[in-house]
Amino acid sequence: MYTINITGHHVDVTPALKEHINEKMDKLGRLSDQITTIQVTLMQDNNEQKAEATIHLPGKELFAAAISENRMFHAIDAMTDKLARQIDKHKTRQNANHQKPMVAS
Repeated sequence: MYTINITGHHVDVTPALKEHINEKMDKLGRLSDQITTIQVTLMQDNNEQKAEATIHLPGKELFAAAISENRMFHAIDAMTDKLARQIDKHKTRQNANHQKPMVAS
């Protein structure tokens, strides 16, 4: 199981935002059972909404950020999509390394 830390800079982290982030992170949690912690930071700067997240895996950290001019929910969705691709790539690399055939001497 993993912990999710959500912080906001110049943004009130509403219950709706927390729920949306938890739903998205649960989907990422189904992709990998090695996730230990997730740090999500939401920021607002002028008209830009920005979402950043760092996922901690054993021996690896994955980072993604996304910006939306309209809504924070769009930034969170784009960030989650980026993280899903990174987790998939990480799993593919791990499986490829574990399945290399041994060379007989």
